[in-house]
Amino acid sequence: MILSGLEIEKNLGKGLDITPWDRSKLNPNSYNLSLHNELMEYDSEVLDMKKENTASSLIIPEEGLLLEPGKLYLGRTAEYTKSSEFVPMLEGRSSIGRLGMFIHVTAGFGDIGFEGYWTLEIFVVQPLVIYPNVEICQIYFHSIEGDYEGYKSGKYQKNKGIQPSYLYKDFEK
Repeated sequence: MILSGLEIEKNLGKGLDITPWDRSKLNPNSYNLSLHNELMEYDSEVLDMKKENTASSLIIPEEGLLLEPGKLYLGRTAEYTKSSEFVPMLEGRSSIGRLGMFIHVTAGFGDIGFEGYWTLEIFVVQPLVIYPNVEICQIYFHSIEGDYEGYKSGKYQKNKGIQPSYLYKDFEK
């Protein structure tokens, strides 16, 4: 079952946290998250799953930044979230989608116990100028049935910013 916006607010500090919190971003069954002013792009056009792929940072200026189609950008939310009792899910806002911008390629599903900023896998269909602090996506929460173990992978937990893929670490096991 998806939590209503009022249930999200009621559970702040009791199973989920969103920092900073701004009640004006609360929706009937989700909460809008904003784009931080930093992006990251991979340094190479060819990526290798078994290797660490280096990336460089870009700052989104107040006057905007032009994103190019066919290129993957990594961004992050300005909000830090924590969910110890609910399954967090992330989706783009419809207004963003109508501009041809994807905010995640496949990673919109979170785990109970995840704590950190959400890394966004940004892709645009056509050239698009973006701006920092725009409400870019929405987080919503599902209740869970039955016993469970919380998120245990240390790869992305309690991150401090944008994180490129750490899939190469899976090959080191």
